[in-house]
Amino acid sequence: MAEMLTISPSYLNLVEKNQRPLSASLIVKLAESFDFDPRALAAGEPGGGEAALRRRLADPMFADLEIDRNEIEEWLAGAPGGAEAFARAFDRIGAAGSAEAGAADPIAEVRREIERWRGHFADLDALAEGLADELRLGAGDLYGAIAERLRVKHQLTIRVLPVDVMPDLLRRTDLHARQLQLSEMLDPASRVFGAAYQLAQIEARGEIDGLAKGAGFTDRDAERLYRRHLASYFAAALMMPYARFLRACEATGYDIELLQRRFGAGFEQVAHRLTTLQRIGARGLPFFLVRIDRAGQVSKRFSGASGSPLAESEGRCPLWRLHAAFDRPGVLAVQLIELEGGARWLTMARTVTPQGRRYGAVPAEFAVGLGVAAEHAGTLVVARGLDLKGEATPIGLGCRACGRSGCPQRSLPPVGRALAINERERGVSAFTFGGD
Repeated sequence: MAEMLTISPSYLNLVEKNQRPLSASLIVKLAESFDFDPRALAAGEPGGGEAALRRRLADPMFADLEIDRNEIEEWLAGAPGGAEAFARAFDRIGAAGSAEAGAADPIAEVRREIERWRGHFADLDALAEGLADELRLGAGDLYGAIAERLRVKHQLTIRVLPVDVMPDLLRRTDLHARQLQLSEMLDPASRVFGAAYQLAQIEARGEIDGLAKGAGFTDRDAERLYRRHLASYFAAALMMPYARFLRACEATGYDIELLQRRFGAGFEQVAHRLTTLQRIGARGLPFFLVRIDRAGQVSKRFSGASGSPLAESEGRCPLWRLHAAFDRPGVLAVQLIELEGGARWLTMARTVTPQGRRYGAVPAEFAVGLGVAAEHAGTLVVARGLDLKGEATPIGLGCRACGRSGCPQRSLPPVGRALAINERERGVSAFTFGGD
């Protein structure tokens, strides 16, 4: 183990005995060499650590209290048992409240299971990669190769139907007619994905069954959503096989537009795939992804291995260009941002339009935000010419969780800070409040 981490056995022995600190560089080596999630260290701290306690204390029930960072640090240092007891009680009360209200959330359950795997399912990736190589040997056209495999091996034919026949569906499997029916409204990338999804339900069934059983869902809807995610994962892995896709990412500087063309995929498909590149010994950059609508509601979020609070947080800052992406549809907005604690992220945002829209229908549109920690972003093509240590846009995780003063965009005061109202003065922000 010491050899793999390029340290001496004696130093490793001291680390194991808590006689030497676990440095940041050593944590990185552990993550690169072993299937190790650095967030597990924080999970072992009382209450999940300072950040987790701050999230709990941001609840409105504590709004009249002014609890600053120093107090939390002193609490953790002086009474770790008390901090852990508070965290457990708070979480249990929240869980009990949800149960009483009948508010079981299958989407949240599925997301927790996906994040437990850090978004990467090695068995599905390996199976899809092997199948992709097999199909590529037979034909250069992936869609045609999948269609032929479905026809010959599984007695399923693909039929593209007019929108008038399938007005409200994009894909349907008719087992009686032995057909995979696809809407003519799907673009080429989505047709390939639909065919690959069907293949996943047949040829990756064993792996999907095993993962679903291991998740141990008690809610049937959660299990179905999880199975759908796994089949979609396999389909994307078939379109963008792991090793080939990672090599292309590194060779192009993670140029999303070029990756789209090379692998015949859509923007959102490529963006999501980037969050899954966590194969042991061949990891990609740790991206996160968030998808919102114009009202700011989140319909997708994947933190992968990034551990980014931008994916985890329920609140978002309007100064983040994710929201401004709607002003320039289809144009990639690149932004260097900095959170309160000093963490920097290079983010990209672009709008996407759902498949299947007809003239006169509801003009649905989403913005997809993709980001990576600034210290990892130097190799990105979008980072060329940017000073990743230079000026960045200061943002927060929503006004209620943000302690930045003097922000003209502020809509609400932060939780846990007392308002400082002076009738003789008016600042750039409508809300002034006490400091830490």
